Amino acid sequence: MNEQQRLDSKQVKSANSSDKKSAKDYSKYFEQVITAPSLKEAKKRGKEEVKYHNDFSIPEEFRGMGEGRKFYIRTYGCQMNEHDTEVMAGIFLALGYEPTDNTEDANVILLNTCAIRENAENKVFGELGHLKALKMEKPDLLLGVCGCMSQEESVVNKILKTYQQVDMIFGTHNIHRLPNILHEAYMSKEMVIEVWSKEGDVIENLPKVRRGNIKAWVNIMYGCDKFCTYCIVPYTRGKERSRRPDEIIQEVRHLAALGYKEITLLGQNVNAYGKDLEDINYGLGDLMDELRKIDIPRIRFTTSHPRDFDDYLIEVLAKGGNLMDHIHLPVQSGSTEVLKIMARKYTREQYLELVRKIKAAIPNVALSTDIIVGYPNETDEQFEETLSLYREVGFEIAYTFIYSPREGTPAAKMQDNVPKEVKKERLQRLNNLVNELSAEAMKKYVGQVVEVLVEGESKNNPDVLAGYTSKNKLVNFVAPKTAIGKIVKVKITDAKTWSLNGEMVEKFEPAEVK
Repeated sequence: MNEQQRLDSKQVKSANSSDKKSAKDYSKYFEQVITAPSLKEAKKRGKEEVKYHNDFSIPEEFRGMGEGRKFYIRTYGCQMNEHDTEVMAGIFLALGYEPTDNTEDANVILLNTCAIRENAENKVFGELGHLKALKMEKPDLLLGVCGCMSQEESVVNKILKTYQQVDMIFGTHNIHRLPNILHEAYMSKEMVIEVWSKEGDVIENLPKVRRGNIKAWVNIMYGCDKFCTYCIVPYTRGKERSRRPDEIIQEVRHLAALGYKEITLLGQNVNAYGKDLEDINYGLGDLMDELRKIDIPRIRFTTSHPRDFDDYLIEVLAKGGNLMDHIHLPVQSGSTEVLKIMARKYTREQYLELVRKIKAAIPNVALSTDIIVGYPNETDEQFEETLSLYREVGFEIAYTFIYSPREGTPAAKMQDNVPKEVKKERLQRLNNLVNELSAEAMKKYVGQVVEVLVEGESKNNPDVLAGYTSKNKLVNFVAPKTAIGKIVKVKITDAKTWSLNGEMVEKFEPAEVK
């Protein structure tokens, strides 16, 4: 690991222990010692060789560090953050810590953060404010900020200036260093910061504490090289690095042996998988074709980019079996002009042609998407193109957002010239359409018998069970608790906009995958 990419904790602690410095002063200090986070470094995409480490273990000197101590992790953002939390929880347990669901009982509190939108960051800053009183009551409490927000220079400067109750900050590439970071934080009451802005390593054999024993995340690659003009992820998650196929296949086989019913393959741009593997010609289609032969009932993947959705992947998905007939395919806008400003590198027509290919190969596919409204320079006519594309594709669900600038991205330098009230009005019109088409899609299920993977009790009624269909539709129904963790047949009796109600017909387990 390059020492120039590592924050010199001792130097930072020395700086912190002197007189109070402004965020501007700290910014200068970071530049002088070549420490992260650095947006300039994060923007680089070099030819460095990706190094694979299969020998992760807890250093002997840190074993037992957590005896008599408890940890609490609050997770914000995407499935990748959820998976990172599983890894950190595994490291904590390996160190001897115990988990707790109560911040007041915790000896270490970590906020695993998301930087994708301004609202997500504001939630974290608000939580740091709430935790200040707890920190004052318990001076020995370690309070840490990790995840994507930690990779942003502006965020670290703000924490240094305003939230000095924070004990440690570490980034998305430093999770495997958690034992060392905790040790540094215990040794000094000054803030410990370790954030690498440029990396090329893949760390295998990290311990994990998975949430439940029914569904599991499996990370297959890290980072993103697409550099959409609105997105901070390429800077916070680094360049694209794929795990080796044999490591992924082994992990999925292990999960199948443990009795998991569903896995979701994860990546910031999951269908770019394998493009960085120089010694083999191997992509997501090849991986899915091998995984579908493993005896696990359901396999999904997220999130895909239309540019990398190739014909072979479509061909493999059309084989069905344990490959689910739901695809999340973010479009972001229905206007070619706006897509160009976003640097999505495809046109409206190219996206619609991809959808045509998918539907021809998988006639019953359910498609979902992401859409941003109010992008800089978006006109009323261009927004209407988004509405018309949505109808033409026939999406069954969408995650919709008002554009908000992210510091450090090219779009943040553009004039945010769509008035706030116009953005809100467009979002409302889009959401009305999303609701309309979702309700129509749900009505088609009434009277049908569907297969539901039962995940547990309904959030609103403990006497009702809830689970998801292969097309990722939420179904609520009355059944014995023994159905949890199983795939059952449910006859749909009632359809709502976002969920279905039904009656269990019989237990159903798919035949062994051939």
